[in-house]
Amino acid sequence: MIEHGKAQNGVGRGATSILTSWIYGLRLTLLALLGAVLMAGAAQAQTFQFQTFEVQGNTRIETASVLSTLGVTPGQPISAGQLNDGFQRLQASGLFETVEIVPQGSKLLVIVNEYPTVNRISIEGNNRIKDEQIETLIGSQVRRVYSPAQAELDAAAISEAYAIEGRLSATVQPKIIRRSDNRVDLVFEIAEGRVSEVERLSFVGNRAYSDRRLRRILETKQAGLFRTFIGSDTFIADRVALDTQLLRDFYLSRGYADVQVLSATPELAPSRDAYFLTFRIQEGQQFRFGQVNAVSTLPDINVPEYQAEVRVKPGDIFNPQSIERQIQRLELLATRQGLTFVRATPQITRNDAARTLDVDFVLERGERLFVERIDIEGNATTLDRVIRRQFDTVEGDPFNPREIRASAERIRALGYFSQADVEAREGTTPESVIVDVNVEEQPTGSLGFGANYSVESGVGVSFNFSETNFLGRGQILSFSIDTGSENSASNLTFVEPFFLNRDLALSFSIFYSESSQDSRTFDSRSAGFRTGLEFPVGEFSRLNTYYSFATDKLTERSGTTLSPVLLADVGEAITSSVGYNYTYSTINTGLDPTRGVRLRFGQQFAGVGGDEEFIKTTFLASAQRTVRNDEVTLNGTFEGGVLTSLGDGISRSSNRFFNNQSIIRGFESGGIGPRDLNFDDATLGGNYFVAARFEAQFPLGFIPEEYGITGATFLDMASVWGLDDIPAGSNVDDDFYLNSAVGVGVLWDTAIGPLRFNFTRAINKRSFDREQTFDLTIQTRF
Repeated sequence: MIEHGKAQNGVGRGATSILTSWIYGLRLTLLALLGAVLMAGAAQAQTFQFQTFEVQGNTRIETASVLSTLGVTPGQPISAGQLNDGFQRLQASGLFETVEIVPQGSKLLVIVNEYPTVNRISIEGNNRIKDEQIETLIGSQVRRVYSPAQAELDAAAISEAYAIEGRLSATVQPKIIRRSDNRVDLVFEIAEGRVSEVERLSFVGNRAYSDRRLRRILETKQAGLFRTFIGSDTFIADRVALDTQLLRDFYLSRGYADVQVLSATPELAPSRDAYFLTFRIQEGQQFRFGQVNAVSTLPDINVPEYQAEVRVKPGDIFNPQSIERQIQRLELLATRQGLTFVRATPQITRNDAARTLDVDFVLERGERLFVERIDIEGNATTLDRVIRRQFDTVEGDPFNPREIRASAERIRALGYFSQADVEAREGTTPESVIVDVNVEEQPTGSLGFGANYSVESGVGVSFNFSETNFLGRGQILSFSIDTGSENSASNLTFVEPFFLNRDLALSFSIFYSESSQDSRTFDSRSAGFRTGLEFPVGEFSRLNTYYSFATDKLTERSGTTLSPVLLADVGEAITSSVGYNYTYSTINTGLDPTRGVRLRFGQQFAGVGGDEEFIKTTFLASAQRTVRNDEVTLNGTFEGGVLTSLGDGISRSSNRFFNNQSIIRGFESGGIGPRDLNFDDATLGGNYFVAARFEAQFPLGFIPEEYGITGATFLDMASVWGLDDIPAGSNVDDDFYLNSAVGVGVLWDTAIGPLRFNFTRAINKRSFDREQTFDLTIQTRF
């Protein structure tokens, strides 16, 4: 590193020398010209004529180059104005610190002082941005002529990089240290300053939703407890435009059709290290759908048939997404009927008194345009076909603007690109259009090392690798290892999401797990693989079919005695099965959804070879909605399962149901269910289970929302029961008993990962059920 004091002294002398020499040279030149004019006759006052030239001081620049820039020729007359212009050109060339022109009769003397060469470039004072990043911004180069103008441009580029990082108070000073042989060391001295954080996010004009609720919508966050680690609380001007759009979309999705975000005003604190960002909103009134009809005058359109496709109901809260989905349904119906260029155009009629919006979907003929071709640019890694398959339209199909917009959204949703623009332009004929796709790729892989802890599983470490665009083919490859004090598991998964160029996901996974929990009298091991196909069967539903092969081994620990129910499970057994899972979900669709449902039903059929024969059926129904102006989120879930053994077989513990924290909180894993009272063993599992869980999540008013802490209350009820065959003489209780527990939770979304603290109390339990009154879960990646 170069000493700070020396850099300052060198720059002071360098800057003073440059300015003084330039003024001195200009003064001598003007005096010489003035003397020549006074001594010459009146006829010769405006012109010079030099026969010889001498250039002094140039070591790198050729004499011919100097004279060419000056613009003089031996024996040719030149005016004083032309000579001055040449002088200015030499000064502006960026090659010389000083230039002097001295006429000596028929001889012209040119004295120059060349700019030094850059011997070394150093960066001092930087901590937040590494040298390697800054060096890519610097245009000045070693062994090239030093240019003060370029050094200033370099300083400005470095300052801009710090501004993007939120450090608007950062200053960059280019300084030089003179060395021998007309060389200089160029030093960029950086004072990084503090991050310009968003100290306060506030809103004006919002009545329906609180400041706290609206802050959750924005990408920008207030500076909070973890301001050192959180980048989203840094003020970035470009992010404000996104936040403005997010606010508008949030209100529109909740029926506020006239909402306007009038302004977004950032105010910089005098210290330049903090911003106060204020959004001024005009909410308007909330509207609901009134009458919703499909209308048409086209002879090919059966209006009642299209009306039956209308899913929007009067009284529903107005939502532009609902209109867009309805348009897609109507146009898809027309396509299935072989009607091309039919467009569903919504015509909205306001009823301000009732605060309703009547919508007529007018089915009419659109403009006859065809897609000539789809051009894709910017994808260096991702294959063209990965992008093309997001289009339902191919070359030669009728052009549908809404379908092109929907394809653009699907491309952005892939997560492969930081930017994806899809635009249509006129084709080679008036009846054709060309669709241009311009993308900018971003990293799609992740490598993580982490630690986790829970009261139930203890301390563990994890390693995971994931690539969502493997080899640019849009494939998913992931690998994970999780180890704990009592459990370990590893998994390798590969997914081809567009098998056979269809919306058909082919998956293959290999798994291995071991368990040696202290609460058990045995150890277990499981290994196997699973392959499946998943495809859509509706707008919100998908079906997954699979084949699974697993080998399970149960080993009795030395010094322990197993329950007779478990003795039959000792050893190794193979389970070969096929199955399916049907899922219907409207949760997490749209911008910050207020409500939705999730339904899941699946069955596993074992007996396709192997040792086990059974049918395992599971189901789940879950609903979510928000109340109190989206401040409180309510969740309710009901699920259950049935394991039915076939033939003369009985179920193994590896295939039975066990409770855990995902089924009922307040009890240990395996803490409820069938129990051999003679052996104090609670790990028998059951052939049946049901569970109901209800939870409310809400902000904690006394804690600022930027800390990411919310509260929860919950009520869980569950039962695990039923065994196939209980050996004679065993004292096993496998009856149905509905356990229940209530609790409160604290959810903390920290910079190192999500934390959840649960404090639970059992309401209904049997004397041998095992409670767990506190649970802490930590998971982090680094």
